[in-house]
Amino acid sequence: MRGCHAYAYLRVGLGVATVIPEHKIQEILDRVDLVSLISRHVELKKAGREWKACCPFHQEKTPSFYVVPEKRFYFCHGCRASGDAVSFVQRYLGKTFVDAVKDLAQELGIDVQGEEDPGVRERQRIKDATDFAAEHFRALLWQQDEGRAARAYVASRGISEETAMAFGLGWAPDAWSLLADRFQKQGMLEWGQQAGLVTPRSSGEGYIDFFRGRLVIPIRSPEGRAIAFGGRLVGREDGPKYLNSRESRIYNKSETLFGMNQAREEIHKRKAAILVEGYFDCIGLYQVGVRHSVALCSTNLTAGHLQVLKRADAKKLFLLLDGDKAGLAAVERLAGPLLAAGADARVALLPQGDDPDTFARRQGLEGVERLLESAQPLTTHLFSTVLPHGTASPYEEKMAALDRLKPMVGQFVPGLERNEFLKAIAACFGWTVRVVEDSLRNLRPKPPPQGAQGAPAQQPEKPSEKPPPWLETLYVASILRDSRLLARDTFRVCDELSHMGLRMALAHATSGHGTEDALYEASDAVKRAVEEAWRQLPERGMTLDHDFSNICREIMVRRIDERLAYIRRATEQTPGAFDLTEETRELLTERVELLALKKRVLEELKPASSGTKAPMQPV
Repeated sequence: MRGCHAYAYLRVGLGVATVIPEHKIQEILDRVDLVSLISRHVELKKAGREWKACCPFHQEKTPSFYVVPEKRFYFCHGCRASGDAVSFVQRYLGKTFVDAVKDLAQELGIDVQGEEDPGVRERQRIKDATDFAAEHFRALLWQQDEGRAARAYVASRGISEETAMAFGLGWAPDAWSLLADRFQKQGMLEWGQQAGLVTPRSSGEGYIDFFRGRLVIPIRSPEGRAIAFGGRLVGREDGPKYLNSRESRIYNKSETLFGMNQAREEIHKRKAAILVEGYFDCIGLYQVGVRHSVALCSTNLTAGHLQVLKRADAKKLFLLLDGDKAGLAAVERLAGPLLAAGADARVALLPQGDDPDTFARRQGLEGVERLLESAQPLTTHLFSTVLPHGTASPYEEKMAALDRLKPMVGQFVPGLERNEFLKAIAACFGWTVRVVEDSLRNLRPKPPPQGAQGAPAQQPEKPSEKPPPWLETLYVASILRDSRLLARDTFRVCDELSHMGLRMALAHATSGHGTEDALYEASDAVKRAVEEAWRQLPERGMTLDHDFSNICREIMVRRIDERLAYIRRATEQTPGAFDLTEETRELLTERVELLALKKRVLEELKPASSGTKAPMQPV
């Protein structure tokens, strides 16, 4: 079975994309006559229910190349080439994965161009415009004269050049249309506007830059792709200190955390994340070695943010906020969604006058670690803040405290979390739960969006996606982590991948677009599986090499064993040697060749004692 919900992307010119859904690819594989296709290039001879020939991919005198029309695949016992119709066209004619799909579709009369998705095309063009802008800003920061003021500001914040480069910081000069003019020359002006990077002039024709006179901070997806920007005013006071990209087809504030691409691995390692409010807080912590902090992109904490953290395996959240009134207010603002989600959240308040950035610079990694160790549970901090004297507090203080807690309770839905929070309030106030409940009886969770007739809007359910095969996921995740491993795949396991989503991610990553793009457009099922595989795989180096070899070995052995099992079932009813049909003889010959191939695989890909055994199942 092929995987579901995956797409191939065809690029024609700058940013133009056509989408081929997997059901179209599967239709091609189901309808193509594999024997007819291969026989155009290879002289095939019937061998029972299969066809055989001398392999077109290596020199040989005895045929070891088989085509199995029943299962729609080919394989060679000599050079280990194998795959389906798409992979044959790729390998024999030197086509890319997408071009091979297009060629076969054209022959079969399957309209893949008709599957063009304007939304996907628009997203791709916005991504191209955002990439172009990110490089534009980055280059200007490091220009000798143009970026001098911005570099001085970066240095004044204690940020090294190395850290500035790691976060891709840039500079938007105080010019009206520098980026807009470049977009115009590239034919990207419309998409620069869609990305929120340029805006029409208030009077007259033309466009002006959205970011001007600002240090530019790229906001990235968890995979590392620039999807928006924040801009900090430098050198003048006539405007807001911070300016942020508006939302677009590729940027959703409620699902984006700044620094997640840098912090994801460390969050998984520690099973914890630090939540700060500012870009420079996150950057400053990173520079001193605190690598598991993320920042809100000038918005409230949402269920989407918490889901992103959950996917990164953050079991515990630390709120690292200023110790002034603004910091205390921020804790109360963030508490609602955290408590409603049942998150294990703790509060680490900084000394008066400090923010995470300045504290980290002064106290370093050890100071930050000590502060986190002293962090209080969120409810403990809340109750000690809103009602410092607890049950001994006078009536007026209790009512004022209850008023501050009401917005938090209002974010709960009926259930265990709400009941437990009400019990905690009752214990703090010295009331019964019934009294607390009566005091809050007018609070109800926000109703769902209403449809046209006043009924709750019905959202179409997305079909659940089955995760791709785990071994195949480990294989692809290893190559996405270190592309050099593909050259070590001597048995061409890449041709054995059955999941189209993984095949397309691999093809995209190894065709020059890189890992970021490969996962940016991958289905949720593929993305989740690859991220889980990354957590279990080692970093680059000999250990990853050893594990990759073990993964290749396991996949090949399983494929061979599957074929051997088929041959055993097909030949087990044979009465005797004199009663063998031609088809049975071919199968028994194939069995001998498969056993020889299995022996070579086991010998050439011996498990290395210095490596770790690759995880065979997700955890």
